[in-house]
Amino acid sequence: MQRFTYKAKDQAGKEIKGEVEANDEHHAAKLIKGKNLFVVSLKSKSSMASLNFSSNRVAGGEIANFTRQLATMINAGLPLTEALLILRSQSKGSLQHITAQVLADVEEGESLSRAMSKHEVFSKTYIALIHSGEISGVLDQVLVRLADNLEKQQEFKGKIKNAMIYPIIIVVAMIGVSLVMMIFVIPKLTELYDQFDAELPITTRFLITVSGFLRSFWHFIIAGFILLVYLLRLYKRSEKGGRKFDELILKVPIIGELQRQIVLTEITRTLSLMVGSGVSIIEGLSITAKVVGNRIISDALEDSVSMVEKGFPVAFAFSKHPESFPFILSQMVAVGEETGKMDEVLQKVSHVFEVESDQKVKALSSAVEPMILIILGLGVAFIVVSIVLPIYNLTSAL
Repeated sequence: MQRFTYKAKDQAGKEIKGEVEANDEHHAAKLIKGKNLFVVSLKSKSSMASLNFSSNRVAGGEIANFTRQLATMINAGLPLTEALLILRSQSKGSLQHITAQVLADVEEGESLSRAMSKHEVFSKTYIALIHSGEISGVLDQVLVRLADNLEKQQEFKGKIKNAMIYPIIIVVAMIGVSLVMMIFVIPKLTELYDQFDAELPITTRFLITVSGFLRSFWHFIIAGFILLVYLLRLYKRSEKGGRKFDELILKVPIIGELQRQIVLTEITRTLSLMVGSGVSIIEGLSITAKVVGNRIISDALEDSVSMVEKGFPVAFAFSKHPESFPFILSQMVAVGEETGKMDEVLQKVSHVFEVESDQKVKALSSAVEPMILIILGLGVAFIVVSIVLPIYNLTSAL
């Protein structure tokens, strides 16, 4: 994408100066002529072609705000190109350049869904919904529902993150204090013990051994830790490794069930939005299977798609995978199929899963906090006793 400065004349012969973003000079001239202007001169101002802004990460909150603003302007009656032009001026960083590229493609005649599909920041679900809204002529309504859905997702993720912040801070602080004690405090005390040739208890000798190991091999420990994390990430990215990780996490007590409910909350909310926007249930299931964050549940969704394509009800297909879909989901989907209100039923199920997930996160956080404090207290007590006991023995012997 390049920025061009131009001089042009309107139908009255008045000279006009301005800037336009386009893929090339021909595209820029076409955009200017589309404004009923006659091009006098056209110069490239700056080139952005070498930068792949589309690959830069854009936060989910930014996409939610972008969608809400676009929905508001479209519902207010603004033309799509004018709405995108305003969003381009208001956006920042990568999103601004992505919006500029989408605007240029739309001005060239492409549909909004087609223009957005070129950028990874817009998910397949997002693109499918926009495409559905364009086909059915209710893009304004789809954008509003999509914005609502994205905002709910961000709110839900925020609740989970906030609930886990305190336990993480405590764990990090505990590790930090332990390392400071081992690397700086224990060696100083060791020198004191050596001067008095004190007989040390087993706990103190253990701490001294660990301290010496950390001080001597700290660079190997850090390098080994980084290498281990890197190898685990590579393994997790592989098909086999990712499947093993996803399967393992679902089997972890409490955490596995919580993870499943979080994923199901997103699935049912997304399916409700897609079905309510006119996307077929088969297409909705197929798209959801590709974007869901757990491979085990993704496989279950793909198998469900195959069964629905063969004529089986969605509820029956879900019931064949009890390890992924709980009984309440199959039961409620059956009600949705019988009443023809699948989107409403899925929305209610999503709310149920969200409430249960929120409660479990709070319960887990409440249970983890005292457990961490107890472990922290025991660790500090162990270190203090191991340090103080030899000093007490020395003072007693004098």
